[in-house]
Amino acid sequence: MLTLHDKLQRLAALRPAAPAIRPRAGGYPLHSERLARLVAGACRSNHLGEHMLVRSQFSDPPVCQPGIRALRLLVPDAGEEAVELHRWLLLDVETTGLSGGSGTYAFLVGMAWWENGSLIVEQLFMRDHREEASILLALSERLCERRILVTFNGKSFDWPLIETRYRMTRAAALPQPLAHFDLLYPARQLWRLRLGSVRLVELESRVLAMKRRQDVPAELIPRRYFGFLRGGPVEPLADVFRHNQTDLRGLAALAARILSILEQPQLAEGDALDLYCLSRLLGRRGEGPAARSLYERALSCGLPEAIDRIARGELALLAKRQRDYARATSLWKELLGEDIDGLDAYEQLAIYYEHRAGEPERAAAVTREALEVLQAALRQRRLTAEHYGKWQERLTYRLSRLSRKERVRAVRDSSVTLD
Repeated sequence: MLTLHDKLQRLAALRPAAPAIRPRAGGYPLHSERLARLVAGACRSNHLGEHMLVRSQFSDPPVCQPGIRALRLLVPDAGEEAVELHRWLLLDVETTGLSGGSGTYAFLVGMAWWENGSLIVEQLFMRDHREEASILLALSERLCERRILVTFNGKSFDWPLIETRYRMTRAAALPQPLAHFDLLYPARQLWRLRLGSVRLVELESRVLAMKRRQDVPAELIPRRYFGFLRGGPVEPLADVFRHNQTDLRGLAALAARILSILEQPQLAEGDALDLYCLSRLLGRRGEGPAARSLYERALSCGLPEAIDRIARGELALLAKRQRDYARATSLWKELLGEDIDGLDAYEQLAIYYEHRAGEPERAAAVTREALEVLQAALRQRRLTAEHYGKWQERLTYRLSRLSRKERVRAVRDSSVTLD
């Protein structure tokens, strides 16, 4: 948590530049000129003022060609215009604080897009707080040209902060994106189970095989900017520009990887946990056949025991929806046991025997066995009292109903015999 001293230091740093570093006639402040030479920046102006622009071009970026299937899996309600790559704008900002809020400035706004086989990166830099309106106007112009926004954790941090700065300054209108793809969420769905952390730097290293060199820790970035504002050395801030460029290149590579996987999930390779996570994503999006195939592959590759049981239960439900009752029942029989998955398998088997196989007596027998297993699980403290109560109520109700069916059937059969 920031101390009062830290907060006062930040406020002091955001005041207009001190006399020692005020601009020379017709030029940058002296230390800003050194920074511009170091990062190959240039002064840009509009009717709201000036700012520094750094433009870079990176050849042979990962191929990113969005397809309708991938976009529907990524964001189900995305419009068809989202497949047009020339509308995409990748965004990543560096700020004066990591917690957001009305007192946090976006001092470096990084943008990137694909153009003629290259990745173009533009960075808008606020040399002091008076240039904020100018960079916000420049950002608006880019957002008008490219209305599909791509970020990493942007829905929670970058974009709300940008919206706050536009409201605070009232310098320009903020164009709203036609779609916003925050890649943090599909990254969590695809890799969190294996990686644990899905920070962009972890994904670059362990999924994209990208290596960062001498990167700046995020928590040090505000301090480096404040040091620059006080007239300190520019080299530490130049590292922040490179950090931002690396973030955008990593974001571009991540977008390409995710879109490639979602466009042709049947070709996905990798760890069994990755295949399992992809199958769950496909299942939630209604792609049952593709999901089922990946579940089978994940199980054949070998999943940890706890995940294996969950996967078999989910695969059984997919098989049931596709009316493959032979596969579904074989999976349920494998799962029978004293845990939640095992009790659910008992219930699913009872449902199948009653409603599909037309064998209510067998359904009742499975339900009685489930009640015995439930009692044993309670005695061995494998279930909480709350879970026990819920399952006991469900299974008792089912057995009571099945018993009534048995009695009605017995009476009917006896009547037929007497006739």
